[in-house]
Order: sequence, then structure tokens, then C-alpha cells
Amino acid sequence: MRTGPRAEAFPSSSKIVTLSERLTAAWYAPHLTPLTASLVPLSLLFRAVVALRRAAYRARLLRSAAVRAPVIVVGSILAGGTGKTPLARSLATALKHAGWHPGIVSRGYGGSNDSPRAVVPGDDPAVVGDESLLLAADALPVWIGHDRVAAARALLVAHPECDLVLADDGLQHYALCRHFEIAVIDEARGFGNAWMLPAGPLREPRRRLEGVDAVVRLVGGDAPRTSGGDGRETSMSYQPLSWRNVARPDTNADPALWRGGGIIHAVAGIGDPVRFFELLRRLGFDPVCHAFPDHYRYTRADLVFPDAAAVLMTEKDAVKCTAFADARWWYLPIRARIDPALVERVERTIRGRQAA
Repeated sequence: MRTGPRAEAFPSSSKIVTLSERLTAAWYAPHLTPLTASLVPLSLLFRAVVALRRAAYRARLLRSAAVRAPVIVVGSILAGGTGKTPLARSLATALKHAGWHPGIVSRGYGGSNDSPRAVVPGDDPAVVGDESLLLAADALPVWIGHDRVAAARALLVAHPECDLVLADDGLQHYALCRHFEIAVIDEARGFGNAWMLPAGPLREPRRRLEGVDAVVRLVGGDAPRTSGGDGRETSMSYQPLSWRNVARPDTNADPALWRGGGIIHAVAGIGDPVRFFELLRRLGFDPVCHAFPDHYRYTRADLVFPDAAAVLMTEKDAVKCTAFADARWWYLPIRARIDPALVERVERTIRGRQAA
């Protein structure tokens, strides 16, 4: 009986992938393992540093800086892929359709850039990062920078029409004053062993969720569960779109042509590669799966499969492979389906604080 997609690591990255996979698997084990137990002293130190830093901001020993527009932060108390960027994309689009003019700021993780700069489609992912290119694909202003206060201010100078700023993966970036906080949780993975980094997956203690304005749980299935409430506790799910060619994004695929024409390979350099591989199984594929570290910088040599009828990847992987892609490489765009109650809660809260 098949138990899941076959997972393989490339020789060039096998040591990195093995360590990453071992640590992630240990985080989500029911109890401490020998690996995570050895990291408990560092975890306790990290917890203390996190608590002191947050206390310093509360006591105004460290100051949060405001910008001229309300700031909505999308983040997580968990390390790794929880759906932050897909949520930020869908929320920004929903707010745009509601009449707002949002701009987005991000760290630009995975890129070499530090200073504030705009991101537009076609930028080098090695400079601006992969997730910022996904955000820029939706025709909204996107600025990145290590200092997100400076990035937000630069965004608002360049785009005075913006009346909202969304900060992607900014929950722990307390230097930027925020008006609405959203924390994303992957329901399938939960909180793991509930230890702080590096012994567990938590960036902040679980009680941090009590202070955010909304909690969004990433769930499986085709549609999110409606909240039936005020939007503080909602869910989201992923909606797969049509397959697109990495070399020619305007070309759609007929997946039926891949079956019987050779072996299908799948690659994923994201926070949770298994989620993508399981999605491919639900779509009827049985690929040879290759997991890479999150934000991995691919080269063509990484993806040479002479026996491949098709090489399947995520949109996040595709933006880093466009320059050297061949006709057999395809990516699957996804969109986060979010509960309208979340959008209504964001609007209600922002308007209420503006009026106060």
C-alpha cells in the first residue's frame, strides 16, 4: 500500500535538507527527542530574550515608530511555512476590492537586499527574495527592507495614494507600530512540542495569541470554514489554480499529457514541502518528490531529470527558476480562500481606531 510520495534529496543539498527535516520532524514529535532535548538550554535562553524584548517595548524602553497609514501585520508565532504570505496576498486583494489602497512591506527574506527598495515583477529573486516577488505579482505596491519602518515610510512616499500598509511576516517586528495583528496557525501541524526555538517551533509563547486581533487557521479542504462570529477566529484554505509553464507563464498545461509520457518529478523549497507533495497526490499524481530548504536558490543542475515528462513546483519555486527553465517545468499557483468575516473585522477595527 502506498504511504505517500517518495521523497529524495539532491546530493548537493542532502546534508542541509537532512538536518532541516530532522529538526522539523523533532519539533512536531509528541515529546522532546534527544535532538530537541539537547537544545532546551538554548530554548530557555531564547524565551528569556523574547520576554525581555517584549517587556522593553511595553515599558517604552524600546519605541515603536508609527507611519501615516494604519498598519496591518500578518505573522505567526511559529517558525516555518504557515501560510503568512498567501494570506497577506488574499487580504490585500480583498481590501483593494473593498475600496482601500493597500501597500505591502516585507523583509525580502532569501534575498541580499537590506535597504528599502521597491519590488516589481522581473526583479532578481537573489536580491529581493522569492516571497516579495509573489506579493508584487498582484499589481500592488511592494517595498522591502531589513528596517520595515523605513520600508513602510518609503512605500508611502512613493505611493501617497496608499491608505493601508500590510506587513508580511511582521508579528515580531515590534519597531513598526501596528493597528491590527493577525496570527496564522497551520491546523494540521499545530504547535508541535510547544517549545520555543530552537528546541521547538515557537517564536513566541502560545499566550501571545491572546493579544492579537485575529487568529487564522490554515485548514485542508477546498473551502475555509465560516466563522459564524466576529472574525477573530477564522480559517483559510488553499485553492489551486491552473498549471502554468515556468518558462512561458502565459501557457496553461494539460496534465493528462504528462501521464504515460515518463516520470513526473516534484520539487519544493518551501517551509512545508510535504504539504505541496500531498496536494499533488490529491490531484492524482504520483511524483518522485525532492524537498529543498525553504528559500533555496536553485541552479539548473538541481533540476536536471532526463526521464521527466514534467517537473512540478510551487509558484514560490518558479520565480527562482524562470531564467533557466525548460518547457517541461510547470508551477501550480494557489490562492488563499479567507473568511469574509476577517476582512470585515479588519475594516471595522481600522475605521474605529481612525475615528478614536
